[in-house]
Amino acid sequence: MNNIPGNDIYSLKDVVFNKLREAILTGRFKEGDELRENALSKEFNVSRTPVREALKQLDLEGLIKIIPNKGAFVVGMNNKDFKDIYIIRGRLEGLCARWATENATNEDIAKLEEIVDLTEYHASKGKYENVFKLDNEFHLLLYKMSDSRILSRTLTDFHHYLESIRMQTLSNKDRVLNSVREHKNIINAIKAGDCDLAESCAIEHMKNTIENIKAHDIL
Repeated sequence: MNNIPGNDIYSLKDVVFNKLREAILTGRFKEGDELRENALSKEFNVSRTPVREALKQLDLEGLIKIIPNKGAFVVGMNNKDFKDIYIIRGRLEGLCARWATENATNEDIAKLEEIVDLTEYHASKGKYENVFKLDNEFHLLLYKMSDSRILSRTLTDFHHYLESIRMQTLSNKDRVLNSVREHKNIINAIKAGDCDLAESCAIEHMKNTIENIKAHDIL
């Protein structure tokens, strides 16, 4: 990992936290691994203080366990955790789509449509890494459109937790094409100003994602 610039302890803590969380969720650090402050501070080229603060935050999120006089150990996420997140996320994505519909501007809708068009293009070329990035953009824009800092933060965290699984689902051409169709349904409902339809389309999108995961034994 690259060195982290900056002098502010809190911004450094946030960067270290995000890097460590990504490493845990993508499997670089596995369950039972010890996270040593000295080694991490050298890796990130920062003092031990932002590392210590980041570890405390990870402990609060349940991704690691800090055991007094022993150290910090990775807990990670198990299959039930992932399944629970998908179910909860499905309900919250529906609420997000409803609120996004209430707040949508023409500029927001145009951007959503652009993202979907680009997704179709890259899917046709088999460029699934770009598809994954565009899927991130689509959902993060919807979260922003909800105009709820709390809802946006919660869904963004869930989005990060599911990153490794989403990479697998969005490497399947059939699922990508279905996902694009479902995203278009959400956009059309938002354009029509139909909050109920937007909510139901977003919930259906999550249900189909879960079914795809079950069908391909991803969890």
